[in-house]
Formats: sequence, structure tokens, C-alpha cells
Amino acid sequence: MIGKTWAIGALALAMIATGLACAADSDSNQPTPDKDGFVELFNGKNLDGWKIGTNPESFKVEDGHIVINGKGPAHLFYEGPVHNHDWKNFHLRAELMTFPHANSGIYFHTKFQQSGFPDQGFEAQVNATHTDWKKTGSLYDIKDIRDPHHKDNEWFVYDIIVKGNHVELQINGKTVCDWTQPDNFVPPAGHPQRFLQHGTFALQGHDPGSKTWFRSIKVKALD
Repeated sequence: MIGKTWAIGALALAMIATGLACAADSDSNQPTPDKDGFVELFNGKNLDGWKIGTNPESFKVEDGHIVINGKGPAHLFYEGPVHNHDWKNFHLRAELMTFPHANSGIYFHTKFQQSGFPDQGFEAQVNATHTDWKKTGSLYDIKDIRDPHHKDNEWFVYDIIVKGNHVELQINGKTVCDWTQPDNFVPPAGHPQRFLQHGTFALQGHDPGSKTWFRSIKVKALD
């Protein structure tokens, strides 16, 4: 009887050890936060964890960059494991570069949509020299600005900070857009789901003449 009990105990311990090993292996596959708590969503090699709707040829990875250039509209949605691809309060930091006449954007509080421009969520505009007067740092169709605060052909840092009803957009550390959603907020015409809620992120491919590179997209949950 003692031997049988010992065998059962040993089996239980083995199962626990196996479970812990599997959990450790699973954790090792998760991106590790940097010293400031940000987790990288782009691995620099491929688009694992991301999903494209129509016009998938608009997105590819070259030399450690996400290259956006092709037919539009096209959108690349994050659907990976980090925070179960769902954020309400967060700080996103992207490193990107636009080329002349480029138009792109970073959507937040959105969800996967096969075609068209995402109905849900907000767009943080990316545009230094496109004909659209709403430039980088605009919270598109909510609070728009005319000065992009960056130049084409140069890498810059774009911070998007959302906490409660407050949105702040920064370019190279400078706040260029600051907006608080009022209690009686009514979304603008044409954007019935453009209000603060929760969701994932998406990168925009706007049109064949637009070329944009992203080399880092990292986020820190503020929940």
C-alpha cells in the first residue's frame, strides 16, 4: 500500500513538473517587456501576430521594417497574444518613417475588418506631405492639425497615450494633440463607432502612392 501511495505521489509530482515546464516554455515565447514596461508587437522578421484584410500585397517585411506600399485601402491588424490584442488604457510607441506624399495611420480601439477603412475606433493620422491637409498628430476627424511636426525620409517617434477619456498624441516627445472625450460626446458624421472603448491596433495602407516604414510598434498597458 505504501508503495502504491508513493507511486501515485511521484506521478502527481511528475505531472506538476511537466505543467510548470510547459508554462515556462509558453512564457518564454511571449515578448519580454523592456526596462520601461513596453512590449514589442513586431518581431522584426515577419508579420506573425498580425492579420491583413484586402490588398495583402500592401504589407511586407524588408530589412527589419514593415513596408507599407501598394493598393489601398488596406489595413494590418494586430491579433497576437500580447494583452490578448485588446487594450483600453495604454501607451503605444511607434518608430516610423514616411516618404514623400505618403498617407498612413495608426488605428486604436479597433477590431479586424476585412475591407474598407475600419469602422470602429480612432485613427492617429500619419501624413507629412500628402494632399490631405490633416497631418501627422491629428486625431482624424476629431481634432485635426495642419503641422506634421516631422519630415519625410526621417525616422520619428509617435506616442499615443489613452487613459480614461483622455487621448494624447506626441511626435518626438512633443505633445501635438490633446483631447478629452466629453460626457455628452457624439461621434462625427460617418464615424458612428469613433468613441473611446477598447480594441486592438491597425496600420493603414492608404493608396498606391503612399510608402511608409515601421521599425518598432510597442505598447504598455495602463490598466
